[in-house]
Amino acid sequence: FGFGNFKQVIEYKDFITCLVNTMLLCILTVPLSTILALLIAVCLNAIKPLQRLLQTIFFLPYVTNSIAIGMVFAAMFNMITVGSAENPIIVTAGIINNILGVFGVDPINWVNAGSTYMANITVMVVYIVWNALPFKILVLLGGLQGINKQYYDAAKVDGTSRKRIFTRITVPLLSPMLAYVIITGFIGGFKEYSSIVGIFGEKMGPPDDAGRLNTMVGFIYDALETNSQGRASAAALILFAIIFVVTMINMWVSKKRVHY
Repeated sequence: FGFGNFKQVIEYKDFITCLVNTMLLCILTVPLSTILALLIAVCLNAIKPLQRLLQTIFFLPYVTNSIAIGMVFAAMFNMITVGSAENPIIVTAGIINNILGVFGVDPINWVNAGSTYMANITVMVVYIVWNALPFKILVLLGGLQGINKQYYDAAKVDGTSRKRIFTRITVPLLSPMLAYVIITGFIGGFKEYSSIVGIFGEKMGPPDDAGRLNTMVGFIYDALETNSQGRASAAALILFAIIFVVTMINMWVSKKRVHY
């Protein structure tokens, strides 16, 4: 009990690593997934005949277990090698490396022992963005369908380009939905845990560097497993404070940028 738990959290050797990983994943995945979701939603809104079918296809990852999807991604990025660690012989490069090989890219060690931090982060960014798209696409597509078509008709009569229609009509009128998916995206990003477990397992990193990709939620679980409830509670409150501050900043920005 007591405020000394906060000092223990900050001084703990893995705290900075967990905090940096969490912040980096949020900064990389939230803007990228939001932009992609917006572009896909705009395209889906323009394709009327196959809209229902494509909506279902894009929404499937959202209702699928994240651990199961993570295991599939781990298999896609996994390389099977034999021999020593110094001179490995690649038996199977993996699906992703085989696809990249068509374009002349040499096999990359994404998740195996000896892989780099940037390779690991790249895999996580691809997975998290792909997993976050369905919900954002659904929300933004609903917002697009609620925009009055008279704005677009008037713009076409004036001969406005598609780019200007997108930036001057679609984005401003969709800004409430964009603010919502950005705020919820940051909240979800700060809670990342199961996606990393799905790909790297409970070690939260490649076999030769356990904990390399650990996050704040992982830090809390690790503390609970060692019966350090005080440190886990303090870390949870620190995470809550970070999420609260980021959410308040987003809401403050949205008040100036959102058009209702």
